[in-house]
Amino acid sequence: MHYDVFNGDADGIIALLQLRLAHPKESQLISGVKRDIKLLDRVVKNDNASSVTVLDISMEKNQSALTSLLTQDTKVFYCDHHRTGDIPQSEHLTALIDLDSEVCTSLLINKHLNGQYVLWAIAAAFGDNLMATAEAIAKQNNVSDQDIEFLKELGTLINYNGYGSSLDDLHIEPTVLFRQLLEYPNPLMLRDAPQSPYFALKQCYEQDCTHLNALAPIHSDDVSRVFELPCDAWARRISGVFGNALANQEPSLAHAVLTLNPNLNDYTVSVRAPLANRIGADDICSLFATGGGRKAAAGINALPVNEKRNFIEAITQYYS
Repeated sequence: MHYDVFNGDADGIIALLQLRLAHPKESQLISGVKRDIKLLDRVVKNDNASSVTVLDISMEKNQSALTSLLTQDTKVFYCDHHRTGDIPQSEHLTALIDLDSEVCTSLLINKHLNGQYVLWAIAAAFGDNLMATAEAIAKQNNVSDQDIEFLKELGTLINYNGYGSSLDDLHIEPTVLFRQLLEYPNPLMLRDAPQSPYFALKQCYEQDCTHLNALAPIHSDDVSRVFELPCDAWARRISGVFGNALANQEPSLAHAVLTLNPNLNDYTVSVRAPLANRIGADDICSLFATGGGRKAAAGINALPVNEKRNFIEAITQYYS
Protein backbone atom coordinates (compact mmCIF):
# COMPACT_ATOMS: atom_id res chain seq x y z
CA MET A 1 0.00 0.00 0.00
CA HIS A 2 1.31 3.47 -0.91
CA TYR A 3 0.47 6.40 1.36
CA ASP A 4 0.36 10.08 0.39
CA VAL A 5 0.74 12.13 3.57
CA PHE A 6 0.34 15.90 3.27
CA ASN A 7 -0.44 19.07 5.16
CA GLY A 8 -4.03 20.23 4.76
CA ASP A 9 -3.07 23.76 3.71
CA ALA A 10 -2.49 25.13 0.19
CA ASP A 11 1.18 24.17 0.11
CA GLY A 12 0.63 20.56 1.14
CA ILE A 13 -2.37 19.96 -1.08
CA ILE A 14 -0.84 21.58 -4.15
CA ALA A 15 2.50 19.85 -3.67
CA LEU A 16 0.71 16.50 -3.87
CA LEU A 17 -1.50 17.77 -6.68
CA GLN A 18 1.53 18.47 -8.87
CA LEU A 19 3.05 15.07 -8.11
CA ARG A 20 -0.11 13.10 -8.87
CA LEU A 21 -0.90 15.07 -12.02
CA ALA A 22 2.59 14.20 -13.23
CA HIS A 23 2.71 10.68 -11.77
CA PRO A 24 -0.76 9.21 -11.04
CA LYS A 25 -0.68 6.60 -8.30
CA GLU A 26 -3.25 4.67 -6.30
CA SER A 27 -2.72 5.66 -2.69
CA GLN A 28 -4.19 6.02 0.75
CA LEU A 29 -4.50 9.74 1.52
CA ILE A 30 -3.67 11.06 4.99
CA SER A 31 -4.09 14.71 5.91
CA GLY A 32 -5.77 16.93 8.49
CA VAL A 33 -6.14 20.51 9.60
CA LYS A 34 -3.06 22.65 9.06
CA ARG A 35 -1.79 22.21 12.63
CA ASP A 36 -2.23 18.43 12.55
CA ILE A 37 1.31 17.62 11.49
CA LYS A 38 2.21 14.38 13.32
CA LEU A 39 0.59 12.53 10.47
CA LEU A 40 3.16 9.76 9.98
CA ASP A 41 1.97 8.12 13.21
CA ARG A 42 -1.17 7.10 11.32
CA VAL A 43 0.88 5.30 8.68
CA VAL A 44 2.88 3.41 11.31
CA LYS A 45 -0.32 2.49 13.12
CA ASN A 46 -1.81 0.92 9.96
CA ASP A 47 1.37 -1.19 9.52
CA ASN A 48 0.82 -1.94 5.82
CA ALA A 49 2.89 0.70 4.03
CA SER A 50 5.19 -0.35 1.22
CA SER A 51 6.04 3.26 0.30
CA VAL A 52 5.17 6.74 1.56
CA THR A 53 5.24 10.25 0.12
CA VAL A 54 5.39 12.96 2.80
CA LEU A 55 4.77 16.59 1.92
CA ASP A 56 4.89 19.81 3.94
CA ILE A 57 4.99 18.43 7.48
CA SER A 58 7.93 18.93 9.81
CA MET A 59 10.37 16.04 9.90
CA GLU A 60 11.34 17.18 13.40
CA LYS A 61 7.79 16.48 14.60
CA ASN A 62 7.66 13.08 12.85
CA GLN A 63 11.11 11.70 13.68
CA SER A 64 9.96 8.66 15.61
CA ALA A 65 7.41 7.51 13.02
CA LEU A 66 9.84 8.16 10.16
CA THR A 67 12.53 6.10 11.86
CA SER A 68 10.06 3.25 12.37
CA LEU A 69 9.13 3.24 8.69
CA LEU A 70 12.74 3.28 7.54
CA THR A 71 13.62 0.46 9.95
CA GLN A 72 10.88 -1.58 8.25
CA ASP A 73 12.55 -0.89 4.87
CA THR A 74 9.64 1.30 3.77
CA LYS A 75 10.62 3.64 0.95
CA VAL A 76 9.93 7.27 1.90
CA PHE A 77 10.02 10.37 -0.29
CA TYR A 78 10.02 13.40 2.04
CA CYS A 79 9.72 16.96 0.74
CA ASP A 80 9.41 19.89 3.13
CA HIS A 81 10.63 23.34 4.21
CA HIS A 82 10.09 23.18 7.99
CA ARG A 83 12.52 22.34 10.79
CA THR A 84 13.95 18.86 10.32
CA GLY A 85 15.94 17.91 13.38
CA ASP A 86 18.52 15.28 12.44
CA ILE A 87 17.73 13.82 9.01
CA PRO A 88 17.98 10.01 9.24
CA GLN A 89 20.64 8.37 7.11
CA SER A 90 18.92 5.58 5.20
CA GLU A 91 19.00 4.13 1.71
CA HIS A 92 15.20 4.01 1.90
CA LEU A 93 14.83 7.79 2.40
CA THR A 94 14.82 10.39 -0.35
CA ALA A 95 14.75 13.81 1.32
CA LEU A 96 14.10 17.01 -0.62
CA ILE A 97 14.49 19.67 2.07
CA ASP A 98 15.11 23.41 1.88
CA LEU A 99 14.62 25.69 4.90
CA ASP A 100 15.07 28.96 3.01
CA SER A 101 12.38 31.47 4.00
CA GLU A 102 11.49 32.14 0.35
CA VAL A 103 10.80 28.47 -0.40
CA CYS A 104 7.72 26.32 0.12
CA THR A 105 7.11 22.62 -0.51
CA SER A 106 5.16 23.24 -3.72
CA LEU A 107 8.05 25.25 -5.15
CA LEU A 108 10.41 22.37 -4.33
CA ILE A 109 8.07 19.97 -6.13
CA ASN A 110 7.78 22.40 -9.02
CA LYS A 111 11.57 22.31 -9.40
CA HIS A 112 11.56 18.52 -9.00
CA LEU A 113 9.07 18.29 -11.90
CA ASN A 114 10.91 20.87 -14.04
CA GLY A 115 8.01 23.33 -13.93
CA GLN A 116 5.45 20.94 -15.37
CA TYR A 117 2.60 22.48 -13.33
CA VAL A 118 4.10 25.85 -12.54
CA LEU A 119 0.74 27.67 -12.37
CA TRP A 120 -0.30 25.43 -9.50
CA ALA A 121 3.06 26.06 -7.79
CA ILE A 122 2.52 29.81 -8.11
CA ALA A 123 -0.91 29.51 -6.47
CA ALA A 124 0.65 27.54 -3.60
CA ALA A 125 3.40 30.14 -3.12
CA PHE A 126 0.78 32.86 -2.89
CA GLY A 127 -1.13 30.74 -0.39
CA ASP A 128 2.02 30.40 1.72
CA ASN A 129 2.39 34.21 1.63
CA LEU A 130 5.50 34.15 -0.56
CA MET A 131 4.09 37.07 -2.50
CA ALA A 132 7.25 38.47 -4.07
CA THR A 133 8.54 35.01 -5.00
CA ALA A 134 5.23 33.99 -6.53
CA GLU A 135 5.00 37.25 -8.50
CA ALA A 136 8.55 36.80 -9.82
CA ILE A 137 7.92 33.21 -10.97
CA ALA A 138 4.66 34.28 -12.60
CA LYS A 139 6.40 37.07 -14.52
CA GLN A 140 9.16 34.67 -15.60
CA ASN A 141 6.44 32.45 -17.07
CA ASN A 142 4.60 35.31 -18.79
CA VAL A 143 1.48 34.97 -16.67
CA SER A 144 -0.90 37.90 -17.23
CA ASP A 145 -1.73 40.32 -14.42
CA GLN A 146 -5.33 39.11 -14.42
CA ASP A 147 -4.26 35.48 -14.06
CA ILE A 148 -1.77 36.39 -11.34
CA GLU A 149 -4.57 37.97 -9.30
CA PHE A 150 -6.69 34.85 -9.70
CA LEU A 151 -3.85 32.53 -8.65
CA LYS A 152 -3.22 34.75 -5.63
CA GLU A 153 -6.88 34.53 -4.61
CA LEU A 154 -7.05 30.79 -5.27
CA GLY A 155 -3.96 30.06 -3.17
CA THR A 156 -5.34 32.19 -0.35
CA LEU A 157 -8.69 30.38 -0.42
CA ILE A 158 -7.16 26.88 -0.40
CA ASN A 159 -4.90 27.93 2.48
CA TYR A 160 -7.81 29.47 4.39
CA ASN A 161 -9.67 26.16 4.16
CA GLY A 162 -6.93 24.35 6.11
CA TYR A 163 -7.31 26.26 9.38
CA GLY A 164 -9.39 24.96 12.27
CA SER A 165 -9.13 23.06 15.53
CA SER A 166 -10.74 20.00 13.93
CA LEU A 167 -11.98 18.86 10.54
CA ASP A 168 -15.48 20.00 11.58
CA ASP A 169 -14.28 23.62 11.33
CA LEU A 170 -13.23 23.22 7.68
CA HIS A 171 -15.52 23.80 4.74
CA ILE A 172 -13.94 20.98 2.69
CA GLU A 173 -11.94 18.12 4.21
CA PRO A 174 -8.38 18.30 2.76
CA THR A 175 -8.35 14.87 1.11
CA VAL A 176 -11.71 15.68 -0.50
CA LEU A 177 -10.43 19.07 -1.69
CA PHE A 178 -7.34 17.39 -3.14
CA ARG A 179 -9.49 14.97 -5.13
CA GLN A 180 -11.68 17.83 -6.36
CA LEU A 181 -8.70 19.91 -7.50
CA LEU A 182 -7.16 16.90 -9.24
CA GLU A 183 -9.86 17.40 -11.89
CA TYR A 184 -8.19 20.68 -12.93
CA PRO A 185 -4.68 20.22 -14.42
CA ASN A 186 -4.59 23.98 -14.99
CA PRO A 187 -5.77 26.03 -11.99
CA LEU A 188 -7.20 28.72 -14.29
CA MET A 189 -9.85 26.15 -15.25
CA LEU A 190 -11.49 26.61 -11.84
CA ARG A 191 -12.40 30.19 -12.74
CA ASP A 192 -14.58 28.96 -15.60
CA ALA A 193 -16.33 26.17 -13.66
CA PRO A 194 -19.21 27.52 -11.52
CA GLN A 195 -19.33 24.25 -9.54
CA SER A 196 -15.61 24.29 -8.72
CA PRO A 197 -14.41 24.51 -5.11
CA TYR A 198 -13.02 27.98 -5.88
CA PHE A 199 -16.49 29.53 -5.87
CA ALA A 200 -17.63 27.63 -2.77
CA LEU A 201 -14.55 28.69 -0.78
CA LYS A 202 -14.75 32.27 -2.04
CA GLN A 203 -18.28 32.67 -0.68
CA CYS A 204 -17.36 31.19 2.70
CA TYR A 205 -14.18 33.27 2.98
CA GLU A 206 -15.96 36.54 2.26
CA GLN A 207 -18.54 35.74 4.91
CA ASP A 208 -15.89 34.97 7.55
CA CYS A 209 -13.98 38.15 6.71
CA THR A 210 -16.92 40.34 7.72
CA HIS A 211 -16.04 39.59 11.36
CA LEU A 212 -12.61 41.21 11.05
CA ASN A 213 -13.82 44.79 10.65
CA ALA A 214 -14.29 45.32 14.39
CA LEU A 215 -10.91 43.90 15.47
CA ALA A 216 -8.17 46.02 17.07
CA PRO A 217 -4.75 44.80 18.30
CA ILE A 218 -4.35 43.88 21.96
CA HIS A 219 -0.69 44.91 21.65
CA SER A 220 1.00 47.29 19.25
CA ASP A 221 4.47 48.87 19.28
CA ASP A 222 7.30 49.74 16.90
CA VAL A 223 8.18 46.08 16.17
CA SER A 224 5.04 43.99 16.50
CA ARG A 225 1.26 43.79 16.56
CA VAL A 226 -0.76 41.10 18.34
CA PHE A 227 -4.44 40.35 17.75
CA GLU A 228 -6.78 38.11 19.74
CA LEU A 229 -9.69 36.22 18.19
CA PRO A 230 -12.61 34.62 20.05
CA CYS A 231 -13.44 30.94 20.36
CA ASP A 232 -15.57 30.73 17.22
CA ALA A 233 -15.32 28.56 14.11
CA TRP A 234 -14.99 31.60 11.83
CA ALA A 235 -12.03 32.81 13.90
CA ARG A 236 -10.25 29.46 13.74
CA ARG A 237 -10.74 29.37 9.96
CA ILE A 238 -9.59 32.93 9.30
CA SER A 239 -6.63 33.09 11.71
CA GLY A 240 -3.81 32.08 9.37
CA VAL A 241 -4.91 34.08 6.35
CA PHE A 242 -5.57 37.05 8.64
CA GLY A 243 -1.97 36.80 9.87
CA ASN A 244 -0.72 36.83 6.29
CA ALA A 245 -2.86 39.86 5.46
CA LEU A 246 -1.52 41.74 8.48
CA ALA A 247 2.06 40.96 7.46
CA ASN A 248 1.43 42.34 3.98
CA GLN A 249 -0.18 45.50 5.37
CA GLU A 250 2.78 46.31 7.65
CA PRO A 251 5.86 44.52 6.22
CA SER A 252 8.25 46.06 8.75
CA LEU A 253 6.37 44.57 11.76
CA ALA A 254 6.05 41.09 13.22
CA HIS A 255 2.49 39.88 13.74
CA ALA A 256 0.75 37.31 15.91
CA VAL A 257 -2.84 36.13 15.97
CA LEU A 258 -4.05 34.37 19.13
CA THR A 259 -7.26 32.37 18.76
CA LEU A 260 -8.91 31.06 21.92
CA ASN A 261 -9.26 27.28 21.81
CA PRO A 262 -12.52 25.44 22.62
CA ASN A 263 -11.23 24.42 26.07
CA LEU A 264 -10.97 28.17 26.89
CA ASN A 265 -7.64 27.45 28.65
CA ASP A 266 -5.21 28.16 25.82
CA TYR A 267 -4.70 29.77 22.42
CA THR A 268 -3.72 28.61 18.97
CA VAL A 269 -1.08 31.13 17.86
CA SER A 270 -0.02 32.12 14.34
CA VAL A 271 3.20 34.15 14.07
CA ARG A 272 4.44 35.98 10.98
CA ALA A 273 7.96 37.41 10.89
CA PRO A 274 8.30 40.86 9.29
CA LEU A 275 8.27 40.54 5.52
CA ALA A 276 11.28 42.83 5.52
CA ASN A 277 13.16 40.40 7.81
CA ARG A 278 11.73 36.91 7.37
CA ILE A 279 13.43 35.18 10.29
CA GLY A 280 12.67 34.28 13.88
CA ALA A 281 9.08 33.04 13.88
CA ASP A 282 10.20 29.46 14.53
CA ASP A 283 12.65 30.54 17.24
CA ILE A 284 9.93 32.45 19.11
CA CYS A 285 7.33 29.69 18.88
CA SER A 286 9.82 27.00 19.88
CA LEU A 287 10.24 28.75 23.23
CA PHE A 288 6.81 27.36 24.12
CA ALA A 289 5.95 23.70 24.62
CA THR A 290 3.69 23.17 21.59
CA GLY A 291 5.41 25.61 19.23
CA GLY A 292 7.27 25.14 15.97
CA GLY A 293 7.30 26.03 12.30
CA ARG A 294 9.63 27.83 9.94
CA LYS A 295 11.58 31.08 9.94
CA ALA A 296 8.99 33.26 8.24
CA ALA A 297 5.84 31.73 9.70
CA ALA A 298 5.32 29.54 12.75
CA GLY A 299 2.78 28.76 15.43
CA ILE A 300 1.92 27.41 18.85
CA ASN A 301 -0.85 24.85 19.17
CA ALA A 302 -1.70 25.46 22.82
CA LEU A 303 -0.35 28.61 24.49
CA PRO A 304 -1.76 28.69 28.04
CA VAL A 305 -3.83 31.79 28.72
CA ASN A 306 -1.56 32.70 31.63
CA GLU A 307 1.46 32.75 29.26
CA LYS A 308 -0.01 35.33 26.91
CA ARG A 309 2.03 38.17 28.43
CA ASN A 310 5.22 36.08 28.25
CA PHE A 311 4.57 35.42 24.57
CA ILE A 312 4.02 39.11 23.80
CA GLU A 313 7.25 39.95 25.62
CA ALA A 314 9.10 37.26 23.66
CA ILE A 315 8.00 38.52 20.25
CA THR A 316 8.70 42.13 21.22
CA GLN A 317 12.17 41.38 22.60
CA TYR A 318 13.17 39.25 19.62
CA TYR A 319 12.52 41.97 17.05
CA SER A 320 13.57 44.98 19.15
